[in-house]
Amino acid sequence: MTNPTDTNRWLKAQQASAAAPLRQLRLLAPFTGALIVCQAWLLAYIIDAVAFRDARLDGLLPWMLALLPVFALRFLAGWRSARLGFLASRIIKTDIRSRLFDKLRRLGPVALTADSSGALAAGLIDAVEALDGYFSRYVPAMIMMSMVPLIILLVAFPSDWVAGLVLLLTAPLIPVFMTFIGKAAERRNQAQWRQLARMGAHFLNVIQTLPTLKMFNASHRELRNIARISDEFRRTTMSVLRLAFLTSAVLEFFAAISIALIAVFVGFRLLDNQMDFFYGFFVLLLAPEFYLPLRNFGVQNHARMEAAAAAEQLVGILERPEPEHVAEQLSKHMAAPRPEQTAHTVAGDAQPFHGDIQIRQVQFAYDTERRALDGLELEIPAGQHIAIVGPSGSGKSTLASLLLGFIGPDRGQILIGERELTPANIADWRSQISWIPQRARLFHGSVADNIRLGAPDVSLSRILDACEDAHAMEFIEQLPQGIDTLVGEGGQGLSGGQVQRIAIARALVRDTRWLLLDEPSAHLDPDSERLVTDALARLAQGRTLISIAHRLQTVRDADRIVVLRHGRIVQQGDFAQLAATPGVFRELLDEGDELL
Repeated sequence: MTNPTDTNRWLKAQQASAAAPLRQLRLLAPFTGALIVCQAWLLAYIIDAVAFRDARLDGLLPWMLALLPVFALRFLAGWRSARLGFLASRIIKTDIRSRLFDKLRRLGPVALTADSSGALAAGLIDAVEALDGYFSRYVPAMIMMSMVPLIILLVAFPSDWVAGLVLLLTAPLIPVFMTFIGKAAERRNQAQWRQLARMGAHFLNVIQTLPTLKMFNASHRELRNIARISDEFRRTTMSVLRLAFLTSAVLEFFAAISIALIAVFVGFRLLDNQMDFFYGFFVLLLAPEFYLPLRNFGVQNHARMEAAAAAEQLVGILERPEPEHVAEQLSKHMAAPRPEQTAHTVAGDAQPFHGDIQIRQVQFAYDTERRALDGLELEIPAGQHIAIVGPSGSGKSTLASLLLGFIGPDRGQILIGERELTPANIADWRSQISWIPQRARLFHGSVADNIRLGAPDVSLSRILDACEDAHAMEFIEQLPQGIDTLVGEGGQGLSGGQVQRIAIARALVRDTRWLLLDEPSAHLDPDSERLVTDALARLAQGRTLISIAHRLQTVRDADRIVVLRHGRIVQQGDFAQLAATPGVFRELLDEGDELL
């Protein structure tokens, strides 16, 4: 759990990205204080002149007209303060969300495997939005509280030192009470936020597994579970709100008592003719304005507690250690001279990769107990079809993640020709390799948008040609708007085979030299599998093809089959050779392991 002091310090540090609007707020605060003093002085002067100096209203008309611009300026200052707070909040939230996305991108899908997608979504959406109240209301309230009461106090003391002393002594009661009750409220707020994150993750998981729940008649049981979780969250929220309302009520009580105390002192001194009515009324008008920023600051303290609870999750993501190979490479990159200051390899890094893929003594471990890959040595000649097979847990998926740059080797090298694959050139490598997983991912948008995902500038004619080669046009032409038909998130509205064929078309338009397949024909019906297999055969022509095979029967046409076990290569050869040779591959065939 993050220390509350650390989260508060982190929240303050985020203000640097919105320095300009916050600087304007700090300039606006003393101006607002001066307007409050001017308004109170003009009102006190006019009423004193009418009540005790027998002044005529027409003679006071200039003073009354002077009130109009003061009222207007106070309104504009209040509106501008709210606007600046909103602007600062928007800038900071945009910056934090960008950093979160960048952090998740650097962590990569492998590092995030253990994280609940619901919890990450709550962090990116709900947690960032929970900061809005802190930056749009609490920070402006804090700036006003630090300026306006001080200006009023400096004016009140010369006018009436007794009232000034009362203001000075009662003002600290509000922050003291806030500190006293705020600790308990902050603990409940943090518990509420963690409960919200868990609830969001649970709800998302339930939605994603709804077909399974229906099939096993477990949906009603899960509905009762959701009702219980929701009721627990409601109770936690109500306990937080009770504390928030209690805080507001007590702050109002202290402010009312303090104003009443000043009114009593002023009233008795007026009766004894110990002070002039003008100064007494002037101080009475200033008293509510003195406590208003303090009360508002106390009310907005709830926004600070909510933001601190949300920041705990954000800090946990932003400060998560990155994979060692990424952190090391970033460190080297930051320490290196700027590209424009050297004749270095900006152009070199952008050059296409050529040659064979060479995996040299690669080791990788997810934990200290077992190595996923243990000294792997493999060469993949350009233009060949290499199939990687092995029992579950043999290192197939780890090898795929290494080739895609999602992780880096703990030891060893991956070379493409003579160039080592590193985080510095991984973007160039990914632009030259296509990947088709078992279950391709489509995003909300048109079919064309999903196909041009990796090649945004590709022409429509090239997209249509790719759809033809992928056997996708036969169902695209039947869609309501053809290639421009919107598909739902995850490919809603399309079958699994149709989604896979769109993914193949997506790979075709990129026209890359290397192709990595993770058994894209798995989980399909026979007709869809036949069409996808035929489309893949077209896609593989003239390319280096690496298949991560889960079904042995799909690798019959591979130029070479590499068999992994415990992170090492135990066999290599074509299908006929391995099927006739005793070993792991033969054992898998004999056991009938169709899905590994």
